[in-house]
Amino acid sequence: METRQCGESHYRVANAGVGDFIGGMNVRQMWKAKLEGKGVPRAVAVVLGTRPPFNGRVLGVDPSLRGTGLALIEFSPGRKPVLLRCKTVRVPARRPMAAALAEIHVAVTEILADSGARHVAMEQSIYVQNFQTAQILGAARGAAMAAAALRELPIFDYAPLRVKQAVVGAGRASKEQMARTVMALLGHGATLAYDEADAAGVALCHAYTWKE
Repeated sequence: METRQCGESHYRVANAGVGDFIGGMNVRQMWKAKLEGKGVPRAVAVVLGTRPPFNGRVLGVDPSLRGTGLALIEFSPGRKPVLLRCKTVRVPARRPMAAALAEIHVAVTEILADSGARHVAMEQSIYVQNFQTAQILGAARGAAMAAAALRELPIFDYAPLRVKQAVVGAGRASKEQMARTVMALLGHGATLAYDEADAAGVALCHAYTWKE
């Protein structure tokens, strides 16, 4: 297993492009300001609603049998989200499926240990090429989900389309667009692997859209 550490109205928003402006702010700027607890123009406040910004740590999970992405992000009102840790669980193809599932479970368990995570946000598997692929992805999700469930943490599922709409502002955004947007929102200088960026995107989506 290879891991890598890293340093420290919704309808209108979901259907706006990343370059579209509402109240003088584009989608990325609106969510960033909202999450940081900063003031936003009245027109933007109507779109985003009046709920308080999410407060706490979220583990984002992008499940895959051979390359599960994990990203632990801390959200605090009045400040930019902080990427605390991230990992890509790389499992060689020569290793059997059972061993890969075990490594996913262990990796999630380790990153959650003493993490102070409040919630776990996981990307759903919507489009699959065939039944066997669906089984494999479902098993990978199950391994990660079981690790979180054993710690009695709330688990939330998000469709890829919803994640892209909430984070990038476009449901058909590419992996490159997602990675760039996530790094911009986090102010993270280093380049994130796509699996880690996707996991961070799920965590950001949760913080942006979750309600008490």
